[in-house]
Amino acid sequence: MVATQEMRRPAVFALQTLVIAACYYGAGRLGLMRRLTVEGAVFTPIWPPSGVAVAALLLLGIRAWLGIAIGALLVVLSLSSFSTLQPSAAGIVAGNTIAPVCAYLLLLAVHFRTDLSRFRDGLALVFLAALGAMTISATADVGVLVVTDKLALGDFWPVWLAWWVGDAMGVLIVTPVILMLYAIRAPVGLSRWKEAALILVAAAVLVPVATRSSISMLFLVYPLLIWAALRFELAGSLVCALFASVMATVAATQEVGPFHRLSHVEVMIKLQAFNGTMALTALLLSAVITEQRNTRRSVELACQELVEVLEHLTAGNPTPRPPPVEEDGHA
Repeated sequence: MVATQEMRRPAVFALQTLVIAACYYGAGRLGLMRRLTVEGAVFTPIWPPSGVAVAALLLLGIRAWLGIAIGALLVVLSLSSFSTLQPSAAGIVAGNTIAPVCAYLLLLAVHFRTDLSRFRDGLALVFLAALGAMTISATADVGVLVVTDKLALGDFWPVWLAWWVGDAMGVLIVTPVILMLYAIRAPVGLSRWKEAALILVAAAVLVPVATRSSISMLFLVYPLLIWAALRFELAGSLVCALFASVMATVAATQEVGPFHRLSHVEVMIKLQAFNGTMALTALLLSAVITEQRNTRRSVELACQELVEVLEHLTAGNPTPRPPPVEEDGHA
């Protein structure tokens, strides 16, 4: 029996590694479908593999790094500029592997909870994992392009900013969605399904109008986002944020709607500002709502337990009668 368990452990590890690598590669190919150009360098406004990598580490632990590295290598080799294994390719693979690992270690240090039920968890994911750790991959990847003469030194900072924001958006948008899908357990009632369908219909109508109208109407997404967060917490807000982000990215790469007649740098700034504020709103608002509801439920449970304790204490003791009042003879 012990020997069988020892044989299963390498097999499970190998299977997990292959699944992570496949998911990373698939997310990479999906992200490369929409690209923007800044200072001659091509980048993706949202890099989903960074979100897949951080989620895999949070769910499976540090052993997920090998699958991330293999997936990153496959994505790099699929690019025409890195058709063969080169030192520059190795540098990019290392940066894309180290950054999620650092994000995982930082989240582990602050006792991050994958259910995102606390406001501090939302802040940690935003500032430590997304904005903080993703500077490593952006610096390593863009630095490799400069060292190998594929990018001029003067273009380092604009490309670095675009690369960093793309990786950060992947963590902000993709990681919470994966964690949410992993944690789904309870079924949804019929009345909730009706409201969820109503929100989906509203999103299907409002989001395309907001992202493709020649009039800048991106603000229409935020009331929908708040409605979804208030009624369905993390699940509702993240689905709406993901859909709106994808639609905005498609509009930006096609240069239509609010992104029409803008320079490439202006398109990048406007798109990433919208995606970033929307992801922050969805994540932090839903975290605050979830934390408040959990606190209210804890208080209600504590009150119920206190009532049960008082009923148990008074069950066997009759209510004491007040002492008789002595009559005053002089009355």
